[in-house]
Amino acid sequence: MSTANAHPEPLPDPANPGPDTDGRGQPAAAPLSIGEKLEAWLSRTSMKSNLLQKAFSSIWLPYAFRSGIKMERVGESGFVAVLPFRRFNRNWYNAMAGAALLGNSEVAGGLYLFAKCGSDYIVVCKEMKYRFLRPCYGPAMYEVMNSGDLDAKLAAGGEFNIPLEMEIRQHAHKPGEKAPLVGKCDITFHCTPKAMIKAKLERRAKRK
Repeated sequence: MSTANAHPEPLPDPANPGPDTDGRGQPAAAPLSIGEKLEAWLSRTSMKSNLLQKAFSSIWLPYAFRSGIKMERVGESGFVAVLPFRRFNRNWYNAMAGAALLGNSEVAGGLYLFAKCGSDYIVVCKEMKYRFLRPCYGPAMYEVMNSGDLDAKLAAGGEFNIPLEMEIRQHAHKPGEKAPLVGKCDITFHCTPKAMIKAKLERRAKRK
């Protein structure tokens, strides 16, 4: 078969991505519906109010609601998630249960990414490795020590995987007392822009 008259499709021009893409070559975001605007507003507002966080988690994150984990700001850009030493989180010998420490690692990492990514991303845990170092006999504090190139990936746009390294420490009750390290967690999340998911669903609907 002759291909002399075939014309290859032109390559996309980075300087002129086209009307259906944004400036980074990603699918252009469709106008938000009233429901989507309300969801974004509620997401932003919940980050500023522990009361709203509790109310929302009682509906969408019942395990987090019963465990009582919450996010606390540290300085201008840092944060620590605190898991209270309540009966629901303790085992039969009155230490923090391993399942509570493990399960809330995903919640703590998700809270961190939610604070960084905002309400524009869907965040899903892909892989997690937890190392138990010693028993925990008080409230546990989750702190992200390394978030890789998260800022660069957010600036680039699109979906991406992000690994987080967290340290879990037992809350120190006395001033000046060093909080003992009770565990370490390596966890990877997959982050997808909601606009990208919406665009895929719209394309699928058009094909049908």
